[in-house]
Amino acid sequence: MKKTNHFCIAVTLLIASLTAPLDLANAKTLRWSNQGDATTFDPHADNESFNNQFNGQIYEQLLSRDKNMKLIPRLATSVAQTNPTTWLIELRKGVKWHDGSAFTADDVVFSILRNQMSTSKFKVYANALGKPRKIDAFTIELVTPVPNAVLPDMLGSSTMFIMSKAWAIKNKVEKPQDYNNKEETFAVRNAMGTGPFLLVSREADVKTVLTKNPNWWGLKEGRFEGNVTDVVFTPIRSPGTRLAALISGELDFVLDPPLQDIAKLSQDKKIKIYEGRENRVVFIGMDQARAELLYSDVKGKNPFKDRRVRLALYQSLDVEAIKRTVMRGLSIPTAILMPARKEAGIPDSMEKRHPMITIDAAKKLLADAGYSNGFTVTLDCPNDRYINDERICVALAGMWSKIGVTVKVASIPKANYFPKVQKLDTSFYMLGWGGSTTDAIFTLKPVLHSRDDKGAGEYNWGNYKNVAMDELIDKLEGEIDVKKRQDMINQAMKIHHDEVLHIPLHLQVMPWAARAGVSVVHRPDAWLELAWVKMP
Repeated sequence: MKKTNHFCIAVTLLIASLTAPLDLANAKTLRWSNQGDATTFDPHADNESFNNQFNGQIYEQLLSRDKNMKLIPRLATSVAQTNPTTWLIELRKGVKWHDGSAFTADDVVFSILRNQMSTSKFKVYANALGKPRKIDAFTIELVTPVPNAVLPDMLGSSTMFIMSKAWAIKNKVEKPQDYNNKEETFAVRNAMGTGPFLLVSREADVKTVLTKNPNWWGLKEGRFEGNVTDVVFTPIRSPGTRLAALISGELDFVLDPPLQDIAKLSQDKKIKIYEGRENRVVFIGMDQARAELLYSDVKGKNPFKDRRVRLALYQSLDVEAIKRTVMRGLSIPTAILMPARKEAGIPDSMEKRHPMITIDAAKKLLADAGYSNGFTVTLDCPNDRYINDERICVALAGMWSKIGVTVKVASIPKANYFPKVQKLDTSFYMLGWGGSTTDAIFTLKPVLHSRDDKGAGEYNWGNYKNVAMDELIDKLEGEIDVKKRQDMINQAMKIHHDEVLHIPLHLQVMPWAARAGVSVVHRPDAWLELAWVKMP
């Protein structure tokens, strides 16, 4: 590979052509719903995609994504790499916080440092940005620990929202909320950003109201393409109730319509269905660290430490049956724990699940591992986060019962689920992973790496440690040769697959439902951008 000085070439992001300003005469109120609520308005406290999406209407990143998932300028106007570990970022001038104060480099430096703190759920990414330094009021410099080939992606993801330094100090929220321990801070129920919408009121699990920011910098550039001026979000747990409210006209949009009703809804002229594969892989994890599981009848040892047990669980699952019966065809079974395998460069040849085996063969694997009579374990599962999450867990339990493993499904709302499992208070769990950033490192480092105090393995709730895979991930993180980097990614994923460190299930296909005439943009990261919504 030619090793020129391409790292010294400035990487400048140019502003694309934008649409005309909004006709305010057509302003409307959007009433919408989802099965679960946002968990916190502290933008650095909980890395959960729906929560990030909601915060992303109020707070902004330095870069963001357009309708086609391309990076575009946001609070930064240019990002230039001046040497392999140094980046110069020019900030947008004239931006105002919702309280009218001016946005400056001080806010960016503060936000990056805040996001590197121990209670941040994004510190693995924030630490990769390195040390931020203010050059002047609208310029900062980042010096990364190693060459960072995906730094622009980090700046443009929901991992890097910018907060007002003055507002945080005034309200004593200089440090991110300790979400795992359900800490209450001013930032949990209050928000003050630079984004297109302002938070008007917040009643957790009841109703959240936003209103259009009349002073948003993006208005002058035509970035507000919709006609929504007010937003009322109401979480409704019951699928039937959500759907009835949409059909009756009480709601304008539902983020997660019941899968069993999609075909029928598609025939209703009053409803419009948006559908597409989401960049999200749903999988099962296992505690592979403790000497004895917290929630099992096995005493004195941990069955999940044995690959034969993990393989028996994997090979006795019929993911195609889950696709047919639980997901109504709206899932894509996968063997690779990546939200976007092709975009991550992983070849088709690696997309091979461990083959299903007979019940007797699975029982033999368990017997060889010392569990001829099977065992009992509790599977923790959210019931309002992923598509049919609780139903998937129940289906898995039924399949595993056939090989002698009794699985007790403990399903709870995500507001309680995530604080519990993030403290590793689990033996067996479900997790979905994905978003706008599709490079492999965004899964490898936080999910598949072993845990450390800098954010690596933050979502490795099984707490396993595979030295060979860790070494590959650490090395490829700073590798600038594209082929060498991809080879290491593929090697790491092969180790993960061969050792059955997780059990991948499927990629979600995410349908949305709206009243006819309501226009939304359905991106692969399932991000509803309120500024793009057009009402009839």
